[in-house]
Amino acid sequence: MFSHVMVGSNDIARSKKFYDALFVAIGGQPGVEDARGRLAYAHNGGRFMVSKPIDGKPANHANGGTIGISMSGPGQVEAWHKAGLANGGKTIEDPPGVRQGAAGQMYLAYLRDPDGNKLCALHRIPAA
Repeated sequence: MFSHVMVGSNDIARSKKFYDALFVAIGGQPGVEDARGRLAYAHNGGRFMVSKPIDGKPANHANGGTIGISMSGPGQVEAWHKAGLANGGKTIEDPPGVRQGAAGQMYLAYLRDPDGNKLCALHRIPAA
């Protein structure tokens, strides 16, 4: 359904350090900066982008918004969370771990990026 996700940032260099660490922790590559100064990450068929707002106003996070990133297992969730904390992210919600959702059990971790965007690493645990 989605072609890409883009978040705003007030400091592209700070965001590159943060998101490079997150994507490398899950087997991806560092972001590529285009001629407009936007960062692009490609991983597992998806694109994640970071940009200063086009309207020139400060970037801010969506109230109630969350960007979920699929993970291959609990170990990848933990590596993602650890990399985020080490590179300017802040842990939010409960600690990483198993949660029961409407569609079954999930292993989740939540972070806020340096600009306040809410991110979720999610691994769906196969039903027994």
